[in-house]
Amino acid sequence: MEANKLKDALKSLGNRVEDLAPSITNEEQTKNAFIMPFFQTLGYDVFNPLEFVPEFIADVGIKKGEKVDYAMVIDGMPQILIECKSINEKLTNHDSQLFRYFGTTTSKFGLLTNGKEYRFYTDLDEINKMDSTPFLTIDITNIKDNQFLEIAKFHKENFDVNKITSSAAELKYLNILKGFLSNNLNDPTESFTSYLVSQIYDGRKTKNTLEEFTPIIKKGFYQFITERVNEKLSAALNTNVETKTEEEKPVELPEVLPNDGIITTPEELEAFTVFKVVSKDFIDPSRLFYRDTKSYFGILIDDNNRKWVFRFYQKATKNLIEIRDCGTFEIDTPIDIALYQDQIRKAIETYK
Repeated sequence: MEANKLKDALKSLGNRVEDLAPSITNEEQTKNAFIMPFFQTLGYDVFNPLEFVPEFIADVGIKKGEKVDYAMVIDGMPQILIECKSINEKLTNHDSQLFRYFGTTTSKFGLLTNGKEYRFYTDLDEINKMDSTPFLTIDITNIKDNQFLEIAKFHKENFDVNKITSSAAELKYLNILKGFLSNNLNDPTESFTSYLVSQIYDGRKTKNTLEEFTPIIKKGFYQFITERVNEKLSAALNTNVETKTEEEKPVELPEVLPNDGIITTPEELEAFTVFKVVSKDFIDPSRLFYRDTKSYFGILIDDNNRKWVFRFYQKATKNLIEIRDCGTFEIDTPIDIALYQDQIRKAIETYK
């Protein structure tokens, strides 16, 4: 299957999961509605019991008749063991069964899923012993662009154990690294802070020194990331968020009183920039304006209050976005606005 067709098919399946999930109540319904269609999308004949084997027997030690939900058989050998849970269940602490089955077959990959989340495992740490950490985790309703390439490797036409295994180690440790950085950017550990302070400060590194540097480090990372994101977004728009060119139509700010207490934050300006990039294929960016209020940061078409399409709410503990006629969504950072391109397109096409 062509990459674009596979991508579209997986997105369509993700939409199906979002639509039907509230109506699914058990594991069997989850298998039929979501999991079997997922493997069908990957080119497998899910109705061929010689290829997509239900209730595959994987005897463990003296325990006979142990069964895994499905086994994917390729060239006569089980290659992927699949353990399924209901979409209403979280996958945490559900990998023990799969772990037991893994070493009893020739399968090189284990997959734990509830129809929405898919966790792919292999044996990077110890041969024939499934790793405790998946090398790839996807949310079918929110697949990242780089993950489509990894999923495509599991398509029947592309399946190659060696190629998947060779990239699995990099994926696993990249995910661990990103998790480590994400955790430390939000709440730096003492050891992380100590290392960074040792790179930028020559004085004595006491506990008080580390405490004083912690907010500086958090602020520095945030500013660095924001600046890099804005550079890339500005390049994508062929403009600059800091400096106006002769061709660029200046943003018209609403008239406000000097003491109205409204402060337009860098995050709000970043949200405006991200919105323009996301929507540039279906509206001229010069038609977009923003209005800042005490309650929210709004984006309008043609500077017309009746044509508002987007609102950004900055809260102490979370950020919210409201896309007109599409709902309200919680986001971590303004760059996450890009995840809602389809909803933004709908709002703009309705009011432009």
